[in-house]
Amino acid sequence: MKSICVFCGSSYGALEAYADIARETGRAIAEQGYTLVYGGAKVGLMGTVADAALAAGGKVIGVLPRSLQDKEIGHEGLSELHLVDSMHERKAMMADLSDAFIALPGGVGTLEEIFEVWTWGQLGYHKKPCGFLNAEGYYDHLIAFLDHQTEQGFTKQVMRDMAQIASSPLDMIRQFENYTPPSAPKWINRDET
Repeated sequence: MKSICVFCGSSYGALEAYADIARETGRAIAEQGYTLVYGGAKVGLMGTVADAALAAGGKVIGVLPRSLQDKEIGHEGLSELHLVDSMHERKAMMADLSDAFIALPGGVGTLEEIFEVWTWGQLGYHKKPCGFLNAEGYYDHLIAFLDHQTEQGFTKQVMRDMAQIASSPLDMIRQFENYTPPSAPKWINRDET
């Protein structure tokens, strides 16, 4: 594992603790010798995680659609900033550049990003770990729903277990370092359809 992608909000959220966990995440990624890949903005938690990684001497790669450059305000102090033509291209490039994916607190875009890469893993398109950093219990209700979804038979337990859960960045990184992707040959058995 060389690089870790962080999905998070372009705003700060209601609690200062969210910015604290973003700073801690950026710092931990850099201090553990990994490259941070993220959405390329200098605002909100996105800017916070990038600034912390840079301050800790880390390499930071941003990927930002040109159409969002003005709204999200591209970060000009990064190791690399890639400007792309669409959100699809952004997500594909971030996935290609990354070996693991963390969702910090964020909005619907953060959820869409982490769910997409998790789905790609379930389909066997990659073997990279994905996880939710559950700062201040932010993802408690989502985690409960994912467990409910599994109990109701819409997600296999082996696929549910692909989504790592941690309350600290260092714990998440350690889980990623020890991650073994599931070896299920297919995600839906014919007799279950």
